[in-house]
Amino acid sequence: HNYPNPFNPSTTIRYEVPVESKVTLSIFDMLGRKVQTLVDGQLKPGVYTEAWNASSLASGAYFYRIDAKDVTPGSGRRFSETKRLVLLK
Repeated sequence: HNYPNPFNPSTTIRYEVPVESKVTLSIFDMLGRKVQTLVDGQLKPGVYTEAWNASSLASGAYFYRIDAKDVTPGSGRRFSETKRLVLLK
C-alpha cells in the first residue's frame, strides 16, 4: 500500500517480499505508459519502502505495479499486484 493517498508531491509505497525474489516496482499513467521504475532487482525476504516523488507530473491517477518471481530453483512462483495512486496538486 502507499501512504499518503491522495498525495502531493510524494508518497511512500510499502510492500513485503516473503521469499527471495526478482522484484520490479513500476509507476504507470492512466494510459498504461510507464512513468518510472523504482525497483528492479533481486530482494531478500523482508518489508521494504520506496519513496516516489511526482513533483514533475500532472495531477491525476497513476498506478503502481509490483511483479515478483521466486528465484528458488524449480519454484516458478510469481506474484503481481496493481494499486491506484492519486496525485493532487
